[in-house]
Amino acid sequence: MRKSLKAVAAGAACVVAGAALYGAGAATAGQSTANSTHEPYNIGLLVKDIDTYYGTAADGNGAYQASPDSPYAKDLARIDADARHYIDKAARKARHKGEKPAVVFDIDDTLLLSLDYEKRTNYTYNGTTWNDYVNKADRPAVFGSPELVRYAESEGVEVFYNSGLSEAQRTAAVENLKKVGADVNLDAGHMFLKDKANPPAYLKDCAVPGSWTCTTVQYKSGTRKHIEDDLGYEIVANFGDQYSDLDGGYANRTYKLPNPTYFVS
Repeated sequence: MRKSLKAVAAGAACVVAGAALYGAGAATAGQSTANSTHEPYNIGLLVKDIDTYYGTAADGNGAYQASPDSPYAKDLARIDADARHYIDKAARKARHKGEKPAVVFDIDDTLLLSLDYEKRTNYTYNGTTWNDYVNKADRPAVFGSPELVRYAESEGVEVFYNSGLSEAQRTAAVENLKKVGADVNLDAGHMFLKDKANPPAYLKDCAVPGSWTCTTVQYKSGTRKHIEDDLGYEIVANFGDQYSDLDGGYANRTYKLPNPTYFVS
């Protein structure tokens, strides 16, 4: 995960709009960034709003957790219910047409919640501390997401992961996903991570060994194209907490999960 713009500067709208289902045909623009001539939202109040939205509280080990009774959890539950209903119908329709249905999940703040890191770093980003945090492999689940992964598998839908985590973080990602119960297709053929040293051939337009120029959208949409065109699947749904997880096509429907803590362009 590389945060190019922090949502502490742009997250006020995301608390509300981020929870909305980002359906096929919807506008692809993300929330506005710091281009306004008006005074920005007060950062102290914004942090309080974020804490209220998540129901942020420290657990017995001092780690910040979201509350299962929070507005955040309720927004996720609505998205989850819609997604289950849709996956069931879409999978049957795809198989009727002779297609192999698949779903694609981002990982950071789509399956694994990074609230504790965000809160402790005051919503800033540092590559070293982020890597240390990921490698602890102890992030809690985003409410309902591991269950949704297992539900898709139970419906005969192939599960793939499309993440901005690096290849060096693969072991920790797999361990953490297993801990939270998303233990489905965690092999290298289903979990796509950034490998800047040896990028895959299907990203040749923006990445070759020693040179990586892919934007997040190019990387993620290029990976989905590979899943569809090269592996032969029909992606019926794509899940992510960033618009850059979803833009670029190669998915019949996209679901935007709420995340008011950072923004990846």
